[in-house]
This record gives sequence, structure tokens and C-alpha cells, in this order.
Amino acid sequence: MRVTVPSFAKLNLDLRVLSKRSDGYHDIRTIFQTISLKDSLRIDFDWAKRMQIDLDSSVEIADNLVVRAAKLVLEHLNANAWVRFALDKQIPMGAGLGGGSSNAAATLIALPVLVGKRIPFAQLSVLAETLGSDVPFFLHGGTALGLGRATELYPLPDLPQHHALVVSTGIHVSTAEAYEALGRDVTNALTSAKESPILREFQEIAWSLDSAGLAQLKLKNDFELAVFQIHPALAAVVRKLRKLGAKPAMMTGSGSAVFGVFGSEAEARQAAAAFRAGRTFPVRFVNRRQYRTLWRRALDGAVSLRK
Repeated sequence: MRVTVPSFAKLNLDLRVLSKRSDGYHDIRTIFQTISLKDSLRIDFDWAKRMQIDLDSSVEIADNLVVRAAKLVLEHLNANAWVRFALDKQIPMGAGLGGGSSNAAATLIALPVLVGKRIPFAQLSVLAETLGSDVPFFLHGGTALGLGRATELYPLPDLPQHHALVVSTGIHVSTAEAYEALGRDVTNALTSAKESPILREFQEIAWSLDSAGLAQLKLKNDFELAVFQIHPALAAVVRKLRKLGAKPAMMTGSGSAVFGVFGSEAEARQAAAAFRAGRTFPVRFVNRRQYRTLWRRALDGAVSLRK
């Protein structure tokens, strides 16, 4: 059987970093949003006497999460198969857009359908967590609240279909260095809004998200202060987007991609002309219903073949 599935990118519309935990991770609060920028993952599946997983990617990736995710699924389902992946990368790598995590989630969703066995969603979420902090979000899509390592997820009201421009700067930002530069203290204590101004600000954003326009909200990415000091060129891109009319304009994840939200698709495309060709991606927000519908359409063919 063969199926081709989408693998969407994400933005962090707001990202706050609280304390560092004793397990080495940081406690964060973030608002995820899927966008129309996507990779394409073709999967060819045949039963075999032993497990074999092959990957052909348009971009060479040393530790590809697709292979790791496929191995987890086949082992979990006790299935021996020859699986060939063809990954067409459109999402810039190492940019804070979640491309690798999205590829892994796409594999977790699609492969059980080809095997013909269901993995309960709770177990699928556990598999996703072992692959990376952003992977569980891509099992859901739309607008969501991420807590802890961002693996604890809750649905938020889907936002209107905003248009945005994503600028891939090509600058390498070390996530570990970005966290270290924040200098958060180590604690396992629960935080409260009273004791944490960061948490209070984030709560205000989350409660206002469905009643106020994005342009009116004081959206923030805690990584920007530290990362912009190391890479001032990123701050320059944010300023340029704001001058072009984007509101908000900010970095996603720990960088290095920057995005700006515009009033229309035409405005986003007009702003793209102000940047170097090949570095910009006009996108739209993809809500949870659209996300699930696109996935259902992609997998319908495989389900029909099984019937």
C-alpha cells in the first residue's frame, strides 16, 4: 500500500519559560498554532519476514525522527514490514517550526492505519513524548496550550484564518544555549500567578485569545531577549516585519525563524518581496477541524484498500 500524508509546521504564538526542573528540563507555557507550510511524506508499506525501514529525504538529516517513530510503531504493534518513506522537506530545519516533530507525528498517525491495527490515543501520546517535546502537539493540530515540557496539552478556541509571513533566517540558534542564557533557577515547586509575573502575563493572554485580536495582545517569546543579544540580525528581521505592517511580529520557538501576522494574504505576500527570495513563506493558520479533515482525506485511500 502507498499513502501520502501532510506534515504541517507550527508557530509559538506565545512562549514563556518558567523555572528549570531537577530533571534538566524547563517548565514552559506556550500557545501552539499549526500553519499551512508543510512537508510531504509518502509511505510505501509491504508485509515482510523482518522489519526494514528505508528513508529517502530531499534533505539529509543525521537523526531522522521518521525512522525512530516507525520503529516504535512497528515494535508496539509487533508487526514485521518493509516500510519505505519519501520525505519532501519544505519546512526549514532548525528554525523553531517543528518540522522534525511534525514528521514524527505524521508517521505515528499514518503507520498504524497501514498496518491495520489501532493504537489507543493515550498510548500514541506516550510514544510521541519519547520522540520529542513538540511531537504530541502534532497529533492534534489547531490552537493548543502546552504546559510542562509542552507535552501536556489542552485545546484552545481555534483562531480565525490569519495570514502570516514566516521568514527563515538560516541562522543557527542552539536551543541548549538559549535556555542556558535565560538563567532560570532550579526548582520543583509549583508556581502561582501571584508569585510569578511571567505566569500572570501568560494567563492574561490565554484568557483573552478568543475575545481579542492578535494585534491587541501583548504576545511574547521569552527566548527573544537572550537570542537577540547573541544574534542581533534576528531582532532586525522582527523590526523590519513590524515596519511592513505585521502585528504581532516575533520569533517562534528558540529560533531562528521569525513570523509576522498581516491583515490579508495580499499584505503578507507584498511583505515577502522585501526579503531575499527563498527565505520567506506566506502561510495561513490551520485550525483543528481543517487539520483533522486534511488527515482524514489523506488516509481514506489506505482505509478503502483494507476494506
